[in-house]
Amino acid sequence: MRRLCLVMSAVTMLPAFALAAQPIGQIKTGSGSVTLTHDGRPTAAGPGDRVYREDVLTTGPDGSVGITFDDNSMMSLGPNSELALDQFRFDRTTHQGLFDSSLRKGTLAVKSGQIVQETPEAMHISTPAMILGVRGTEFVVRAEQ
Repeated sequence: MRRLCLVMSAVTMLPAFALAAQPIGQIKTGSGSVTLTHDGRPTAAGPGDRVYREDVLTTGPDGSVGITFDDNSMMSLGPNSELALDQFRFDRTTHQGLFDSSLRKGTLAVKSGQIVQETPEAMHISTPAMILGVRGTEFVVRAEQ
């Protein structure tokens, strides 16, 4: 009986691990200093690099980066910016999902994708001063430190 419980526990945990390991998007453009922190390890980032849930993107004074996500949302960070990709779930069949991120500082331009088209209240962007509930398709936000 104990062995069965351990197996069942391991099986029920697999989807959570699978979600964490799946890329949620890809860097399409980048210039200057761009850092991607994945699993607590910062590395230089550029076009072609995959991004994952819970990653953090940081740009330096000369940096900018553009990311396309699995639901076709697009985000661009300007210089001296930091963005945490907090949550991302997307069902390719129903186009339902959830997209939460945190702009810790800097500028962010967003063009929402299929998640927002299907469920307008499913995307949120937190800043140090407020939380934006995204219902439109394109916007720009700036977070001061």
